[in-house]
Amino acid sequence: MNQFTNGIPREIGRMQNLMDLYLRHNKLQGSIPDSMSNMVGLEFLDISHNNISGTIPMSLEKLQYLECFNVSFNKLHGEIPSGGPFKSLSSKFFINNEALCGLSRFNVPPCPTSSTHRSNTKKLLLLFLLLGIAIVLVPIAFVFLWIRYRRGKRAPQQADSLSMATTERISYYELLQATDSLSETNLIGSGSFGSVYKGVLRSGTAIAVKVFNLQLEAAFKSFDTECEVLRSIRHRNLVKVITSCSNVDFKALVLEYMPNGSLDKYLYSHNYFLDIRQRLSIMIDVACALEYFHHGCSLPVIQCDLKPSNVLLDEDMVTHLSDFGISKLLGEDEIDLYTKTLATFGYVAPGTSLCFC
Repeated sequence: MNQFTNGIPREIGRMQNLMDLYLRHNKLQGSIPDSMSNMVGLEFLDISHNNISGTIPMSLEKLQYLECFNVSFNKLHGEIPSGGPFKSLSSKFFINNEALCGLSRFNVPPCPTSSTHRSNTKKLLLLFLLLGIAIVLVPIAFVFLWIRYRRGKRAPQQADSLSMATTERISYYELLQATDSLSETNLIGSGSFGSVYKGVLRSGTAIAVKVFNLQLEAAFKSFDTECEVLRSIRHRNLVKVITSCSNVDFKALVLEYMPNGSLDKYLYSHNYFLDIRQRLSIMIDVACALEYFHHGCSLPVIQCDLKPSNVLLDEDMVTHLSDFGISKLLGEDEIDLYTKTLATFGYVAPGTSLCFC
């Protein structure tokens, strides 16, 4: 019961013949020196009511004459030795410490085993792995949800006017009026078998009119093929056909107008730009359309001329494939056959064989 401070000196271990050591009710700090295991004659050791921290050295199990080892009211932690003289020590010698553990007879919680530690380590690693996956997947999921939201966000007025247009029968003269007599100022594109003009119906609905060049014999077949394909398919990433107009001297398809033009314009012009989100959205839309062609139709369709100028973008930058004039509907007996047709060199479908003269 003095005012001793600092720690117990290591040199105390040289007192091998000392039997009793009472240091209780002081202000001692630090840990119990491991050198105390050399005090082979020690019978009574009382260092209670101090500020001793650290662990109890396992080497103290060698003190075979030790009968009292009072370390209560300190700040010790870790496992209480269980061998040697500790087999018969009372639990009251260890009370009021910070975090001692060991056998139940000492009235302390059991110490975590190495397997428990490994299990906790595995759980921690798994938690970090899941957290890393979440950091990667959550932004991707957000992008996909945002894209789906943008696709679903359509102007009701336009949808209604387009629905009304699909129920109308549009005459040749109405198409001429809508396109200002197929004026060059309304020309928005041209292809192998015809030209496409922008038009506005009396209801205010913007349309695209694909007029076939009947001076080309292949244009008749192209018109028939495109009508056959478009009447058999329906998908949100395909250009919708409103109606057709056909007589001896004139054949045309009336299609949904795509105000943002074709992908070709965005890829090969310095005046337009696509960010990474828009590029990803376009790729997904094109893949969805092709997946529908190959697996979603009652009869598989080969889009023989998939190229940037045939990838159209609506007001929300949602992709719509167009130009099915050289597409091929495969019947059950034609699934493994190739399509003999011409297409744009560099973009022709892999399953299409080209004929060169």
